[in-house]
Amino acid sequence: MRLTALFWAFAVATAGGAVRGQTMPQPAPPAPEIEAPRDIPYPGTIRLSVDATDLPHGIFSVRETIPVAGPGPITLLYPKWLPGNHSPTGPIDKLAGLTITANGAPVTWRRDPADVYAFHVDTPAGASGLDVAFQFLSAVSMREGRVMMTPDMLSLQWNTVAFYPAGYFSRQVMFEPRVTIPDGFSLASALETASTMGNATIFKPTPFNTLVDSPLIAGRYFHRFDLDPGAPTRVSLDVVADRPELLAASDPELATHRALVQQARKLYASHHYDHYDFLLSISDRMGGIGLEHHQSSEDGVAPKYFTDWDKMAPERDLLPHEHTHSWNGKFRRAADLWTPNFNVPMRDSLLWVYEGQTQYWGYVLAARAGLLTRQEALDAIAGVAATYDHRVGREWRDLEDTTNDPIIGMRRPLSWRSWQRSEDYYSEGQLVWLDADTLIRQLSGGKRSLDDFAKTFFGVDDGSFVTRTYTFEDVVAALNGVQSYDWASFLHARLKGHGPGAPLDGLARGGYRLVYSDTQSPYLKNTETIRKITDLSYSIGVIIGKDGILSDVAWDGPAFKAGLTADTQIIAVNGNTYDADGLKDAITAAHRAAAPLQLLVKDNDTYRTVSIDYHDGLRYPYLERVGSVAPSLDAILQPRP
Repeated sequence: MRLTALFWAFAVATAGGAVRGQTMPQPAPPAPEIEAPRDIPYPGTIRLSVDATDLPHGIFSVRETIPVAGPGPITLLYPKWLPGNHSPTGPIDKLAGLTITANGAPVTWRRDPADVYAFHVDTPAGASGLDVAFQFLSAVSMREGRVMMTPDMLSLQWNTVAFYPAGYFSRQVMFEPRVTIPDGFSLASALETASTMGNATIFKPTPFNTLVDSPLIAGRYFHRFDLDPGAPTRVSLDVVADRPELLAASDPELATHRALVQQARKLYASHHYDHYDFLLSISDRMGGIGLEHHQSSEDGVAPKYFTDWDKMAPERDLLPHEHTHSWNGKFRRAADLWTPNFNVPMRDSLLWVYEGQTQYWGYVLAARAGLLTRQEALDAIAGVAATYDHRVGREWRDLEDTTNDPIIGMRRPLSWRSWQRSEDYYSEGQLVWLDADTLIRQLSGGKRSLDDFAKTFFGVDDGSFVTRTYTFEDVVAALNGVQSYDWASFLHARLKGHGPGAPLDGLARGGYRLVYSDTQSPYLKNTETIRKITDLSYSIGVIIGKDGILSDVAWDGPAFKAGLTADTQIIAVNGNTYDADGLKDAITAAHRAAAPLQLLVKDNDTYRTVSIDYHDGLRYPYLERVGSVAPSLDAILQPRP
């Protein structure tokens, strides 16, 4: 006992490697707090000039003049927390060549030791402004990030090319932006033009929050389509493409886009913009995107969006989704998501409204506008339902917690998506809102629907584009205003539940059930073609990309149990060189045989053979009608007169 006591006394005395009398480490003093934003005007207007002509290198060259009231310290911020990203993803790693001068003399800048997005400057005596110059080095390949410049088009997001002063709400900092684009390019933006001089466009002064919310596209092959001819509030489809022939939209195709504008206005009974621009890039060279803004959206689609229309249905819920965000997300925004500037942290707890209900209306509006046929919409919903019915990660992680994923994961690749879960608030949120819509219809005897919620919640203050915030309690109150029910418990059960399975009551109430077939719907087949994958999620539990490389393996599925992981490459199937059709044939054949599938696979430099003991054949989701009455889901997808 005495030996044990001496041992513990020594262990306590020497904890952390210390010896008796030695000073233990203490934390360094915290860095000084950065000035909190105040809702007061910043004195003066910042002049911002961007040269976007260096297409070969993908470099945006920036010059910025920031007026100052006098000598002394000032902190300049590079935007960190980006609306629509819901996360601290400002691309500061691509900022380079920063120099600051005053009256032509160099001024030293110091990066904040705790916040790398903040830069401290001591303004010298006699200076009325700081001249800031730097480059934004956009990605030159997809491995570095989203490509924003190609030989024939560019995408300029103002948050990437601007500093602004700490201590002010972003709406209180005025900018006068200017951009120079390459010869032969045309541009589009929700910003209002003050003047043009050759390739340079000077925009009217605008608050910084509006500037960041108003990106531009420019391209060599450009066309603007009027989506609401004769209307007092202009809506345009501004298109840039890799080649001129990709701009060839037929009259019926344009008619569906015009119908989208009309169906959205009928749904929300309002508009929250004084003009609206769909900034559409048709390209496989510039990085794809879907990003909402109040008076515009950035929309990237595959090259044959117009020219191979019948096969592009999986691309056509993008514009309805991003357009809906003008109401849901930009005009109405969760109170904990709204921030006074772009360097105050966001909180994402209500993204199941912001993104989940937007995802729901994106599909519904696509169907109502004719961008999707009824059957394409049903097949798309079947794909969503199947995905989340197989999301085994709900065993340990509820839907509400996935609203933290923009901050946790920032869309980095996942090894086990079905177990880890990701931003499931989008499409599982969509199923929750289908559940709510069909329940309202049932309880009201078909007299009311989620359309009424959309009008009352998003349709207030018609014509205003000043953000109006809300809380969970506001959502519940608005639902009760449409149909009395215990909506708080309804939502909590779905947000905090652990299954089993996805919330599919809305399908059943809507007149359908999720079933599986060995025949793939044209919609899902086209999805595979566009994404360049082979999706066997519901059979052997894998998604296969280029060259037979697995991009996803379902947790605890047949392939998982056989020891396969993402990035494993399939070399051969049952002794034959791999191709997608051959693997599908082998899965079908195994349905009638006792022998397991034999796959020769490659992990890094190691080859091995694995056996997958699966015999249920190919399985693809679709929706099957149930009941004898007209399904309410069909009514939901019908256009409004």
